[in-house]
Amino acid sequence: MSDETRPHRRFNPLTGEWVLVSPQRTQRPWQGGTEATAGGARPQHDPGCYLCPGNVRARGATNPPYTGTFVFDNDFPALTPSDTGTASSTHDGPLLRSEGVSGLCRVVCFSPRHDLTLAQMPAADVTAVIDTFAAETAALGRRYLWVQAFENKGEIMGCSNPHPHGQIWASDALPNEVAAEDRHQREYAAAHGTPLLLNYARHERDRRVRVVYENDGWLAVVPYWAIWPFETLILPLAPVSRLPDVDPGARRQLGALLAKVLAALHGDVIVVLHFVQLARETLRVGEPALQALPEALRGRAGARL
Repeated sequence: MSDETRPHRRFNPLTGEWVLVSPQRTQRPWQGGTEATAGGARPQHDPGCYLCPGNVRARGATNPPYTGTFVFDNDFPALTPSDTGTASSTHDGPLLRSEGVSGLCRVVCFSPRHDLTLAQMPAADVTAVIDTFAAETAALGRRYLWVQAFENKGEIMGCSNPHPHGQIWASDALPNEVAAEDRHQREYAAAHGTPLLLNYARHERDRRVRVVYENDGWLAVVPYWAIWPFETLILPLAPVSRLPDVDPGARRQLGALLAKVLAALHGDVIVVLHFVQLARETLRVGEPALQALPEALRGRAGARL
């Protein structure tokens, strides 16, 4: 048996963690449950949908007759701007600790059409979603330490509304995984003098073992350290630290690549776009921290957030 068919560990240089790989287990018989694909056509406008244009949302606000993307504060947010961060810290000995966290949650409707998914939208409309993410990221990044734009897809992920939409979360606290990725990228750049993700992109382009799709500005690969089926990492081919810093031409290239990858995966993915802004300053110049991670649906194929 070759190393690729025997149990082994793979190192994730972004998180500093090892991933157990057991390829021989793909040969085991499967007698578990299966999930049927969603069926039935949806209308272009659903009068009962909280996100369709002109409809009333759960808390009484009325959506405008929008024709492109539409962004509003989440009516049921996970983070609120009224909390006070470390000022509300409580400690009951060294083991029981908590602290308040301040933030803002926004909803982004990708399209007025209820019957579409991001994977079914043309590349120009996907680019418009990226432009909206960039504008929101720039605005929220002036106030908050961390901003993440993402899409949860499917009821099994807790997304009960099929209208094409995503979310943007901003917070004054840095999530564990984002902090680890930022730290390891900085350590790599200091040790090697070059950005980790740019070097990794060059490595994958040279070997062409895990490349899914690429264009002049972006590369989609299955990362060597992937933990879920269909996990995909989209990398810039030139240094970029923040989504708002990506120029219009490069955004169009990103939109075209993302549309291609989503369509190839039949839309059963979750999209995550995130960047880190520390102390209201961008990451180190030339260090690409932007990642777009279309990943498989949890339950059907698994997903990592």
